[in-house]
Amino acid sequence: MSRIQSQTRAQAVGLMEWREAAELVSSRWRTYLDAERESRAFAFASYRSALDAEEAAAADMAGPALAGSGMRRG
Repeated sequence: MSRIQSQTRAQAVGLMEWREAAELVSSRWRTYLDAERESRAFAFASYRSALDAEEAAAADMAGPALAGSGMRRG
């Protein structure tokens, strides 16, 4: 497998992982909105956790693009 093919595959995998994480955020948000009062704090914490995972997936996906552009992640 060439370097270009390897990069393209890694980008496709990164995009798939980000999309899955974004879908989880949406699902957890709906769960939070539907939660009863006594379970809302847990549902919101679960939503926040999903947001963190989505952010990490986005950063992983953007990492190679940012490295190639000369920009640095914080």
